[in-house]
Amino acid sequence: MSPFTTADLIAFGFFAFAWTIYAVTLERTSYGRDSLNARMHIYREVWMRRMLGREMRMVDMQIMASLQNGTAFFASTTLLAIGGALTLLRATEEILSVMATLPFGIRPSPALWEIKCIGLVLIFVYAFFKFAWSYRLFNYVSILLGATPYASKSETPEAEAHIMRTTRLFQSAGRHFNRGQRAFFFALGYLGWFISPWVLIATTSAVVIVMWRRQYASDSWRAMST
Repeated sequence: MSPFTTADLIAFGFFAFAWTIYAVTLERTSYGRDSLNARMHIYREVWMRRMLGREMRMVDMQIMASLQNGTAFFASTTLLAIGGALTLLRATEEILSVMATLPFGIRPSPALWEIKCIGLVLIFVYAFFKFAWSYRLFNYVSILLGATPYASKSETPEAEAHIMRTTRLFQSAGRHFNRGQRAFFFALGYLGWFISPWVLIATTSAVVIVMWRRQYASDSWRAMST
C-alpha cells in the first residue's frame, strides 16, 4: 500500500511543477531576460571589459575572493542542513510522538515521514553540488583574471576573445550559485509538507511569489533599470 495520499501526490506535483516552471521561465525564456539575475549578467561583462583597461587589478581579485568566500559559506551551510535533515530521518519515532501532541493532531506514517526527510536531504544535496561547482567556477574565473592580457593590448582580438571567455565562465558561476540559492528557498517551502500537503501548496506558492517579487518588483530590480 502506498504511503502517499491523493493530497500528498497533488501537493508534491505542485511543488515540482512550480520549481520547474519558475526555473525554466527565469533561465530559458525572453521574460527571464528582464530579471534581476539577467541584468547582473550584463554587468559581469561590463566589469570584465573595464578590468581589461586597468593595469593594476588587485581590487578585481579582492572582489572575486569575496564572491568565492560567500559561495564557500553557502556550500558549508548546506552540509550542516544535510546533517540536520538526516537527524530528522534518524529520529522518526521520537518526532512523530511529539507531533501527535501538537494541536494539529497530525501523525503521518513512519514511511511517509522518512520519504519526506529523504526528499529534503536530496534538495540540500542538489544545492551543495550547485554551490560547490559555482565555487570551482569562481576559481577558474580567478585564473582567467590572472591570465588577462595587459591593458596595452586591450584592442587586440586575443583580448576580446579572452574577455568573452571569462565573462561566459563568470556568468555560468553566477547561474549555478543562483540555482543553489533557489534550492534553499524551495527547501523552505518543502518544509510545509511536514505539516500537511495543503500547507506545502501554500508555502510553495509563498516562496514563488517572494522570489518573483525579488526578480521583477523589488527595489533592487528598479535600481538596475535606471
